[in-house]
Amino acid sequence: MLREDIQNALKEAMKSKDMLEVNAIRMIIAGLKEKDVDARGKGKTEAEDADLLSMMQTMIKQRRESIDMFLNGGRPELADKEQAEIKIIERFLPKQLSTQEVQQAVKEVIQSLGAVSMKDMGKVMASLREKYAGQMDFASVAAIIKSLLS
Repeated sequence: MLREDIQNALKEAMKSKDMLEVNAIRMIIAGLKEKDVDARGKGKTEAEDADLLSMMQTMIKQRRESIDMFLNGGRPELADKEQAEIKIIERFLPKQLSTQEVQQAVKEVIQSLGAVSMKDMGKVMASLREKYAGQMDFASVAAIIKSLLS
């Protein structure tokens, strides 16, 4: 489903001659193919949607870091381009959870796993990544987990 959406979006962007969108989607497809190669090395036929969503989250994170660098370097036009790419990538991600929803999900996972200390943080993160791939920013989730487990 996700793969079809990406391919269809590429076709539409090519028809409308939106080169920014075409290039951003091609970047996603290149990452998708890289994830497929990695999955074949693990004995799977192709990467799972959770892996693809995680990859797109990483792409967004990289662009946000680039935006900060471009703005600090006095290149707002490049920052605008990166921001536009983020919007294109976000179209393929599921709805992002609100801060309250993230906190509730973290509490539920901690309770279901019986996590009590920082030693359990890896288990909690793994469970959250499995259940909520692409729906939350795991860098901020780590801070929430730390506050609840310490």
